[in-house]
Amino acid sequence: MDKNKIKLTSSEIGTLWGEYVNGTMTDVVNRYMFSIIEDESIKAVFEDAIKTFANQKKQIVAFIVAFIENEGFPVPIGFTESDLNNGTKRLFTDIFCLNYLHIMTLHGLLGHTTSLGVSVREDLRHFYDTCDNDAKRMYHQTIELLLEKGEFQRDPYFYPATNPEYISSQDFTDGFFGKGRRLTALEIISISFNLKKSIMAKTLSIGFSQVSQSKEVRKFLEDSEKTADEQIQAFSKIMHADNLPVPKSWETEVTTSTDAPFSDKLMMYHIGFLFQAAQAYHGTGLASAMRTDLVAAYEGVILKNLMVTKKWFNIMVKNKWLEQPPLAPNRKEIAKEK
Repeated sequence: MDKNKIKLTSSEIGTLWGEYVNGTMTDVVNRYMFSIIEDESIKAVFEDAIKTFANQKKQIVAFIVAFIENEGFPVPIGFTESDLNNGTKRLFTDIFCLNYLHIMTLHGLLGHTTSLGVSVREDLRHFYDTCDNDAKRMYHQTIELLLEKGEFQRDPYFYPATNPEYISSQDFTDGFFGKGRRLTALEIISISFNLKKSIMAKTLSIGFSQVSQSKEVRKFLEDSEKTADEQIQAFSKIMHADNLPVPKSWETEVTTSTDAPFSDKLMMYHIGFLFQAAQAYHGTGLASAMRTDLVAAYEGVILKNLMVTKKWFNIMVKNKWLEQPPLAPNRKEIAKEK
């Protein structure tokens, strides 16, 4: 049996579809940022990112087209030159662009790992291995450059205890009535990560709301900014209660430009992508939380995100901006055709 001619599973189709749509979105943003960046070292990293995706895109399209020839699924549209307005004014600073690439690379690392985990075909597994290695290289590059420029935000430091200890009281889970213990290192991993992602979502929402053409889109982006800020404040309050630092905000990294570099479709999709992806990370944080106040904070954030994504979905569908992923066959409809 030719291992590379095994029929693609629904999971493999879904990962390719997602890689293409999300990849083309990020590529459009990267190419805009490359055009405005003045710092040569940051510009070089973006050039590498653009070339890397160009190579990946060829392989993704080859996989999708090969599958289409056998099964008849349409190639996704994704995002194209029509979603990029060349020659527009600078909307973000160089440092924000570098932070953006770092955070989106983290998304890519996690996404490629998931895609590899559901892939069976040998050629597809090797493809995701390559994608993962590319993302790791970009991850190291962005961190090294952020460290070099003094812009990398480290998580809080801990001082070691003398000896390992077992939990000895039910008060370990209490966070509301003054008996609660300090945050654990495991809890801080998720809080810090979610804070950084919410800060980026807020910053993008601010920038996009300044340049969006549609009043409806602008209102949604302003609301998403407020939602992201509420999440930042909720988690920052918990960190501050233990005298722990929180990542700095990036609002000042947005210029006063009102010149739209992207289509409203791309800006809406991007914010929706961040809020949907955040649900998985908030869920991970909820699973690791062992303090009642932290559990309540995550539950509140998850519910609020559901409300945001519902509004997002309605606007995307109304404007015909949301592509439909491949669907499972409708057996009832097939039966009616007889």
